[in-house]
Amino acid sequence: MASYRGHLAFASALGAAYGGVAVWRWGFDWGPVFLAFGLTAVGGLLPDLDSDSGVPVRELFGAAATIVPILLYHRLIGAGYSVEQTLVLLAGLYLLIRYGISRIFKRYTVHRGMFHSIPGIGIAVLATYLLYHNPDPFLRWYEAGTVGLGFLSHLVLDELYSVDFNGAHFRLNKYAGSALKFWSPSRTAPALTYLILAALAAVAWLDWKRS
Repeated sequence: MASYRGHLAFASALGAAYGGVAVWRWGFDWGPVFLAFGLTAVGGLLPDLDSDSGVPVRELFGAAATIVPILLYHRLIGAGYSVEQTLVLLAGLYLLIRYGISRIFKRYTVHRGMFHSIPGIGIAVLATYLLYHNPDPFLRWYEAGTVGLGFLSHLVLDELYSVDFNGAHFRLNKYAGSALKFWSPSRTAPALTYLILAALAAVAWLDWKRS
């Protein structure tokens, strides 16, 4: 499979291209463009949250624990919380993601399980859409789509690296077919994954209708 640096480099290149299209096609300024670049890079690493490796997982959860509170700041302010209350909530969220959710992931997920899948992309996109507060629905979907693009790039690279080429012949190694998937041999993991996806889709739909 592709390396941590390989995923980061590929997703970053896609993020730069995605931002360039936004400038050329829609005239976005540098703020949304650089945010899209960063989110695409992060999205390209997200599937490895279920990895057994120590350093990449710590870095990913550290980044997630920082980015999620930043995206939620304006939503909490808009909900009527004071600046002080918002900062307390965001600090608590940082600790929850960094130490609580990371421990749950490490204990209950397996590498290249259902988080490493096509429905995993939908979960990442919808979660980003709900976290990112902006009065412009198109911009929210644009930024959420960057995470999906990065996530998909990770799965595609893993799938490509699962093919061993030898001259004009090729063969699939033991990881082939385990990245671009919709289900897994386990019954519980796919059911839980699609339940989360459906719940996020319902909340996103209601949020979009209110916007």
